[in-house]
Amino acid sequence: MTDATIYALGTPTPTRAHPGALAVVRVSGPRAGDAVEQLTRRPLPEPRRLVLRALHDPSTGEVFDKALVVWFAAPNTETGEPMAELHLHGGRAVVGAAMDALAHLGFCRLAEPGEFTRRAFEHGKLDLTEAEGIADLVAAETAAQRRQALQQMEGALHRLYEQWRSKGVRALAHLEAAIDFPDEDLPEGLADEVRVAIAGLRDEIAIHLADRRGERLRDGLSIAIIGPPNAGKSSLLNLLARREAAIVSETAGTTRDVIEVHLDLGGWPVVLADTAGLRESGDAVEQEGVRRARARAAAADLRVLVLDASGDWRSDMHAILRSTEGWNPERDIAVANKADLVAIDDPLVVALSTRDGTGLPRLLARLEQAASAAMEEGAGAPPLTRARHREALLDCQASLARALHAPEVALAAEDLRLAVRAIGRITGTVRLDELLDVIFRDFCIGK
Repeated sequence: MTDATIYALGTPTPTRAHPGALAVVRVSGPRAGDAVEQLTRRPLPEPRRLVLRALHDPSTGEVFDKALVVWFAAPNTETGEPMAELHLHGGRAVVGAAMDALAHLGFCRLAEPGEFTRRAFEHGKLDLTEAEGIADLVAAETAAQRRQALQQMEGALHRLYEQWRSKGVRALAHLEAAIDFPDEDLPEGLADEVRVAIAGLRDEIAIHLADRRGERLRDGLSIAIIGPPNAGKSSLLNLLARREAAIVSETAGTTRDVIEVHLDLGGWPVVLADTAGLRESGDAVEQEGVRRARARAAAADLRVLVLDASGDWRSDMHAILRSTEGWNPERDIAVANKADLVAIDDPLVVALSTRDGTGLPRLLARLEQAASAAMEEGAGAPPLTRARHREALLDCQASLARALHAPEVALAAEDLRLAVRAIGRITGTVRLDELLDVIFRDFCIGK
């Protein structure tokens, strides 16, 4: 795979509407230097120095652009291979000519999705968690997602997982010593020391698995809007989304299914869900909608209870809270809507009018405060970010539990070996081609 010299456009593809001022084409592989010399018809420039060069079509000799060229000598490159970049003018014709010229050389091919980053991994420039951090940084839509991706890209998760792996290897070495050298004078209390180390590692991983910050940041903090029919839940969703995402009607029970909207709430990614009105109904479809609303409220990270201030909203609030699983009065928010019609004087409730926006700043401040509290729980340690990591750590945890209760040292050693291998799957210490294919196929061309 790494024998080929590859190239790709490293900036967005120019269009007629958005041609772009500049475009960068990246080249990596053993013949990257040959590609630069043949396109420029001049020797390679000094490494890491931008130089102005005319670029020639190898088949016709025609100059198709005057560009800045930079050469990177291996192994001190992003991929660990010889690399070059062509900083072109950003028009479609220029970019197309550059891509055609590289193809016409005969020894270069277009990169596959994620191949530059995969080659960096192949040459030990980063591990799998750092590679995933690059993918997350490219996909980041909020400031919090960007910060988490940078933290992971800079090796925070790698250091944590390698620390755990080292602890496992050390405990395994002690068990292997007990098996291979039973007649030697090993330190007293070795078995107890290993047992404490295994139990400590298991407990650290359990705390990490319980921390949902990383997955919340990737997928969005889940906020469920609940309440009785016609209280203004759909109107609140539309107000926060700043568009008509949900149908608003005076007919009770209009919302039957969960309607989701993705928002940036003070830098935090949020999935806001409008749910069916909570009431008793003889309609089978509405009953299913109410069931889904209650389930969504129970599973949500935060809940917003919307009440009709023009009715007996206190009675409605107490009835719904009694039947709502997971309600947290310190974090979840009760909203009395239609405050433009009725005065609300209750410090525990946010007075709001979805009609004219009264109370919206206060509600947004409360939501941002609650979101920050939910996302910063356990802050300090790098958070778990992917289902792949969770699956491997659950396997590790199960193996550690078996090792603690194994009837023989040899069985404990084998389970501990499996635990160490499970951690290695996360960082790429254990090399599995199928695993690499799954990880890198989601990258874009040129990364």
